[in-house]
Amino acid sequence: MKTTPFTDLHIKLGAKMAEFAGYNMPIQYTTLIEEHNNVRNNVGVFDVSHMGEFRARGPLAKQFMQYCTVNDVEALTDGKVQYTCLPNGQGGIVDDMLVYRVADDEYFMVPNAANIEKDWNWMSQIADKMGMTLGTDFVNESEQWAQLAVQGPNALKAMQKLTDKNVVDMEYYTFQILTFAGVDNVIFSTTGYTGAGGCEIYMPASCALKVWDAVFEAGKEFGIMPAGLGCRDTLRLEKGFCLYGHEIDDTISPLEAGLGWITKLKAENNNFINKSLLVAQKAAGIKRKIAGFEMVDRGIARNGYEVCNAEGKVIGMVRSGSPSPSTGKNIGTALICAEYAKAGTEIFIKIRDKQVKATTVKMPFYEG
Repeated sequence: MKTTPFTDLHIKLGAKMAEFAGYNMPIQYTTLIEEHNNVRNNVGVFDVSHMGEFRARGPLAKQFMQYCTVNDVEALTDGKVQYTCLPNGQGGIVDDMLVYRVADDEYFMVPNAANIEKDWNWMSQIADKMGMTLGTDFVNESEQWAQLAVQGPNALKAMQKLTDKNVVDMEYYTFQILTFAGVDNVIFSTTGYTGAGGCEIYMPASCALKVWDAVFEAGKEFGIMPAGLGCRDTLRLEKGFCLYGHEIDDTISPLEAGLGWITKLKAENNNFINKSLLVAQKAAGIKRKIAGFEMVDRGIARNGYEVCNAEGKVIGMVRSGSPSPSTGKNIGTALICAEYAKAGTEIFIKIRDKQVKATTVKMPFYEG
């Protein structure tokens, strides 16, 4: 298994470790509920160094990004971040990612850990056909960076201690390149996967442990704790955030996944891959979609469970499911026939050959 610069530290702290996307990652340190609630109320720190980092630069960079991604890169200005996804040419999604505009001719991207090689191969083919030079105009920097997600309502207050630049007043989905904890050229981004506020900090891998120590010292007064991938999943699910391999994959379109808000079909400057296909899909009306649900009867839905209607007909499949620490309910998402996706519709989850009642709800599950 691969490791991050923090792996030995996680083991020393007694974390429960497991393989994730080919990396030896911490799943939890104490309990999932304690870590979840600490992120929601105080500050939690996730090692997300397994995520990838790409960079596109040069005169073709913007054109390249517009063609590869469904969002409108033209809407970005320097220091802004955009959530987007890579269409696969057949209506599905190669991956979802963040795009950072460093300059008009330079973009920094963060793909999912499990998809780094897949995304690189896909985007490299496009870059090469456009006349971009791999390794210069389009670069895989994933081995150069370490990343910490410092999440929670007090995260920015704590991190302000470690830089002279104003970070507490940064707008959501913006970034600065600054000196942080004495380390130069750190990317400080007000993004995250928890819906609890905070930041993501990208640092040279060689400086990772120095930054970790500084972050935890700065966060002491705010009850800072390390957090594992277990609560990262419950936090994102409560907010209805998509996870690749669950709510989105190569067979699900952005419109079916509820990502129409990032799929800019009317923008004139982003003639992205399979745009016409998605325009046609929207015009015809989508036949299935991702819907959130809460269990009515006792039971926990899990990824892969069948979803049925009252007559027992299979109408879809669960994509994510878990107890929700913040609401006390058992929640989940399912890809189901569109006619059943409207909030308040009764559905049934097949759990151990038993039909367990649930109801569809509008996401997010948790508003706090």
